[in-house]
Amino acid sequence: MTAELAGAFIPPRHPDSRKGRNGRVLIVGGGRIYHGAPALAAMAALRSGADLAYAAVPNIMAGAVRAASCDIIVIPMADQKLTRGAASQLAGAIPKGMDSAAVGMGLSVTDGLGVLLKRLVDMDVRVVLDAGALLPHEMEHIRDKNCILTPHAGEFRRLFGDEPPPDTASRAEMVSAKAIECGATILLKGPADIISDGRRTYINTGEVPAMTAGGTGDVLSGVVAGILARNRSGVEAAAAAAYINKRAGTLAQRDVGYHMVASDLIPLIPRVMGPLDRTAP
Repeated sequence: MTAELAGAFIPPRHPDSRKGRNGRVLIVGGGRIYHGAPALAAMAALRSGADLAYAAVPNIMAGAVRAASCDIIVIPMADQKLTRGAASQLAGAIPKGMDSAAVGMGLSVTDGLGVLLKRLVDMDVRVVLDAGALLPHEMEHIRDKNCILTPHAGEFRRLFGDEPPPDTASRAEMVSAKAIECGATILLKGPADIISDGRRTYINTGEVPAMTAGGTGDVLSGVVAGILARNRSGVEAAAAAAYINKRAGTLAQRDVGYHMVASDLIPLIPRVMGPLDRTAP
């Protein structure tokens, strides 16, 4: 991936834009001890250019997410986990006009994920699945629905039963095959990110050792959802987001070395994306 290609995948902004035209993003995540995950994802979505970010989080942590930023619109969920009851309640509370959703960061999932995914798909919301939402038995709900999966190697193995090969070329071949198999775009995170929908495959190189810090994947999911809200091509949105997230990590590592934390990436997203900004004629 290059800056030029990432920029081409980010739609230009119209000069007569009004609130909401540049993306409404829903983040569903968090748990009793993971209040930071949905907050990071929501702020990343906003910093990637989305106009509105809603965070649906367990009620027990709603106050913490509100305190994290006044820019996040918080939707409290009744249960600490994504139960069927919590998912049904949330399905009825999703605001109209939502463009994309990222589900799973810091989230404990029981039997409610399918209920939520069906509702999102019915509303024509493009979905990003991460972390706790990457479950093999839920893949039927997102097949051929313009969904993006964002696993690391361990989650990839849990999803598909296969260990990603160590070399980049073989890894890319496997990701492409699995993308066809599950009917979704896959963004396999690693020293070299592999992004494929089975037809197009992109490789985002650049080792950033400091990005082992917890939460950097949550930031990535937020950027993916933010761009997916404007570009309906899952593989393009995921590829652009992978470039932006890793480039922000490179800048953070340059600033603070191996001592970075995930929140260091948030203010750097505009620094990466600013040169890529375009205005529609």
